[in-house]
Amino acid sequence: MKKILVTGGCGYIGAHTILDLIENGYDPICVDNNSRSTTALLEGIKSITGNSVKNYKVDLCNFDDTYAIFQENIGIEGIIHFAAYKAVGESVENPLMYFENNLESLINILKCALEFNIPNFIFSSSCTVYGSPDEILVTEKSPLKPGESPYGITKQMGEEIVREVTKKGETQSILLRYFNPVGAHPTALIGELPLGKPQNLVPAITQTAIGIIPQFMVYGDDYPTRDGSSIRDYIHVCDIAHAHILALEYLAKRKNTTPCDVFNLGTGNGITVLEVIKSFEKVSGVKLDYKIGPRRPGDIVSIYANNSLAKEKLNWEPKYSLDEMMSSAWKWELKLKDDAALHNNLNFQMN
Repeated sequence: MKKILVTGGCGYIGAHTILDLIENGYDPICVDNNSRSTTALLEGIKSITGNSVKNYKVDLCNFDDTYAIFQENIGIEGIIHFAAYKAVGESVENPLMYFENNLESLINILKCALEFNIPNFIFSSSCTVYGSPDEILVTEKSPLKPGESPYGITKQMGEEIVREVTKKGETQSILLRYFNPVGAHPTALIGELPLGKPQNLVPAITQTAIGIIPQFMVYGDDYPTRDGSSIRDYIHVCDIAHAHILALEYLAKRKNTTPCDVFNLGTGNGITVLEVIKSFEKVSGVKLDYKIGPRRPGDIVSIYANNSLAKEKLNWEPKYSLDEMMSSAWKWELKLKDDAALHNNLNFQMN
């Protein structure tokens, strides 16, 4: 089986991707320092697949420890690099922490990729690289506007680093620009597992519905949109995860047109925050207690994906509807409530 190194593999998208890798015959190796995660999702993967996945609890900002992983695992054929801090608001409050963590870890992993001749590199990027775009239906050729947050800037800089590094040598790369991953695996054995107060929309909704958070906050109802709340492109995490397997196959078959190809991963549909709430209330039967607050620094008005290139080149097709995304997220939240082991892994102390 082909060895694939997955950094940040204990995280939300990383764990779902590890599961998909196993189901498609790959041998994933996980690296995660667990500063923003636990190994709980790896236990969920074992329950689904029967496979134990080893996690190297290593800070990728430490080059020597990172290098040692490659020495111990000769023959890695691909790297999927998720490991990064990702909270927009936190990045605004502490930009240096984001620049240091997100960029230094990327540089170290790329140094190892080059030295050990790893042929395939997938970079976990984000629609935040588009900044506040002129056209809200963005393509891969849409101009990248100034980042709206330090997090977004680290993704822009990360893309440039990957692009420049893979211009020469044997390592080929793909930048996958995610829009807004939500939901959980249909088994409800793995899902989004935020530590402390959730920074993303859907876990904040589900934790409010189940009573962990007293009240949900909608940040802004005065945007120039159809209901005043901001618009995003929400896509199921399993659809995002599977795109990484297709991207690895694409590189392995040398179908790439440049040393560094780029793909948007979104549904192509713009959904408002209030529409997400309505969908959740419909599938869960729970009336959500929420209030309207001020706009949040770093947020943009509206953005969603033109995903035609990923469909054409990667043969990728998102499968899950918004209602299915919300339903799977709610089933996962109910699972967390009933599963003492998972529950004890979380720090529900709100900041």
